[in-house]
Amino acid sequence: MKTILVVDDEPNMRRILSAVLEKEGFQVLTAGDGQEALRIFAVGRASSLVLVITDLKMPKMDGLQLLSEIHQRDSRVPVVLITAHGTIETAVEAMKRGAYEFITKPFDTEEIKMIVKKALAVQETSNKEVGVQNFAPLLTGPGAEFQIIGKSRKMQEVYETVQKVSQSVATVLILGESGTGKELIARAIHTNSPRSKKPFIRVSCAALPETLLESELFGYEKGAFTGAATRKPGRFELAHEGTIFLDEIGDVSPATQVKLLRILQEREFERLGGVETIKVDVRVIAATSRDLKKALEMETFREDLFYRLNVVSVLLPPLGERKEDIPDLIQYFLERFCIREKKEVKTVNPEALHLLLQYDWPGNIRELENVIEKIVVLHEEKIILPESLPEIIVGAGFKPAQERSASGGLKAAIQETASEVERKKIIEALTQTKGNRTKAAQLLGISRRTLQIKMKDLDLRDQVF
Repeated sequence: MKTILVVDDEPNMRRILSAVLEKEGFQVLTAGDGQEALRIFAVGRASSLVLVITDLKMPKMDGLQLLSEIHQRDSRVPVVLITAHGTIETAVEAMKRGAYEFITKPFDTEEIKMIVKKALAVQETSNKEVGVQNFAPLLTGPGAEFQIIGKSRKMQEVYETVQKVSQSVATVLILGESGTGKELIARAIHTNSPRSKKPFIRVSCAALPETLLESELFGYEKGAFTGAATRKPGRFELAHEGTIFLDEIGDVSPATQVKLLRILQEREFERLGGVETIKVDVRVIAATSRDLKKALEMETFREDLFYRLNVVSVLLPPLGERKEDIPDLIQYFLERFCIREKKEVKTVNPEALHLLLQYDWPGNIRELENVIEKIVVLHEEKIILPESLPEIIVGAGFKPAQERSASGGLKAAIQETASEVERKKIIEALTQTKGNRTKAAQLLGISRRTLQIKMKDLDLRDQVF
């Protein structure tokens, strides 16, 4: 069961919020001040704590201090601030410090439910993003000034673009597969820009349905829809004089695309349910893992919006095209997770490193991060061996028998082990399909011709299944 921590010095407010959230199926932990919340947080992180809702004004430690302390411990946990003293200035300060949302009292219970839903939806799409902000001392090398790991030629080209574009106010479009670190690049551009002291506001366009995304971007007036108990500034308003990062812009609906085009052209908008035109000074950075040119051909993405966004583009290479960065990434993640889990830092033996380098990493850096985290959590050994790695990496890291090195040695021994894994998987698939090679190839995720070649290499063509 997902757990939410509610922090408020008023017992009645804790009871109200607990009742609302428990009715929605959450387990609720409560604290009367920030210090008590931190003690609970330390334990709660081990038991599926997914969200913190905290009052702003509290004794001992206020909500902004608590927000900073929580994000020092785990920046992926969204924090929602509640206060009876809400102003745009306070909301901006809360957002600058990393708050997910800002709610003013009195509030409607439907508003709470909506915000919790949004926060968890965003977390599910972003809590696996490759983040390094809390571990900056571990970073070394060419990308350290941007809090990014990578010294490959392709990453050097990315750093050069980041350095140049940071000093401008031009709109930037970051392109790259999922898990390549697009948000890190967006943050690097903002941090190295003249706007670095102003808000950096992130919006995950893919995580929210169209109706919620519109209110998220542009805000709303009291009574604009069910649950709109108070006026709420949108993300563009909160990002005034700073940067807004529109992640997965390719998922935005045509209706919202029209409104985004207007704000890019005119730098103005109206809140939902409002008539006042609000002007903002915002630097826009967008990112997508989709092929926008194909979306243009299919007419699912506006051509005029594409050219407004694509003033300067940054293309992030997939991890499979920058494998020379893998050893540094492995070392960074090992140190990071060993520190978090309070374990002695592990090392990787040559055989295991060879396998990690041979794997293509379709999930990019995010997949590598997950693999290293799992190893640190589940294995007590100080040295990572091949048997510590997921089977998919062990099996993928080898070549067919005829490509083995004639020189023997370590590489040949590793490839021999891989052949055994591959042989076992092929036999299982053929047995399951009663020798039907077409179906077996489908189960294995390879073509029938590839299966036939592998069966020949492994002396399986004449066997009956």
